[in-house]
Amino acid sequence: MCSFSSARGTGRVLCLGLILVALHPVQMVAQTVSGNDVRPVVLTPDDSSHQDGKGEFLPEWHAGISNIPGDWLRFARVAFTSRYAPIMAGTAGLTVALVAADNETWRRSHEWYTGSHTVKWLSDQVEWVGDGRPQFGLAAAFAAYGFVAKDSRALRTGSQIVETILASGTVVQVLKHITGRESPFVSSVPGGRWDLFPNQIEYSKHVPHYDAYPSGHVTTALATVTVVIENYPEWWWARPVGYAAVTGLAISMGNTGIHWYSDYPLAVVLGYSFGMIAAHPLELGGLSPESKPGEPEFSVAPLIEPERAGVMVSVSF
Repeated sequence: MCSFSSARGTGRVLCLGLILVALHPVQMVAQTVSGNDVRPVVLTPDDSSHQDGKGEFLPEWHAGISNIPGDWLRFARVAFTSRYAPIMAGTAGLTVALVAADNETWRRSHEWYTGSHTVKWLSDQVEWVGDGRPQFGLAAAFAAYGFVAKDSRALRTGSQIVETILASGTVVQVLKHITGRESPFVSSVPGGRWDLFPNQIEYSKHVPHYDAYPSGHVTTALATVTVVIENYPEWWWARPVGYAAVTGLAISMGNTGIHWYSDYPLAVVLGYSFGMIAAHPLELGGLSPESKPGEPEFSVAPLIEPERAGVMVSVSF
């Protein structure tokens, strides 16, 4: 059993690693393009994608932006189905367990951070990795190489990185503006105050007092890593290096007081899911798991129409 309240140094690294390893195998969206749970996209003249002369899938130049609304719908169709209810319940349970230990975890992390010049320096250096600039820089690097080398896969990867950062980042920002949780370094109560649906003017004036949950740094970093891994499966080193970087980022932000450890489980689910969605552009219907014959299917999705808005619940038999 991994205990954050008693973890120190290497033990804390292993604990964060276990969260990533435990949640990653949960294939919320797809395993591979040819996975059993998804159907490949059927390209039509109206699709924002095509194939190059080598048969490589290549999105249109605007796909990194125009695909985003579809990504949100695809995530909703997958995340709010009965098949994935255990995944969401497990994420919620892990978050609650970590919330209970947050204050003690933060205290020990802060002691570790202030008590070691090496830890402090490393934490301060690694923290910037998740602020978006490195991810967009990586996307630009893939795109530049793709243009120069006429490499469709590199162009696709760059486009999908931009897409997944914007799609997942928007969801994270909505959740932050709803949950209104204090960051550790400005916390006024043990574990940080939660101010559901906070005053948005106050939010804009005092952002650290409201934007801890969930972690946007971890979400976008893991989404980026997932896109790269899915596009370059032959890069055997990308998975361990990428996951190690995300784990180090999470620990660094815990040390510096930007995030609580309970801010991470949902961030991992969001990052991995949106990374898979972007890396496997599928038809909307194909993203929903195949139902077994005779098995009812339950789904929940947002409903937005010109004169009304709400939640649509459907059950099919």
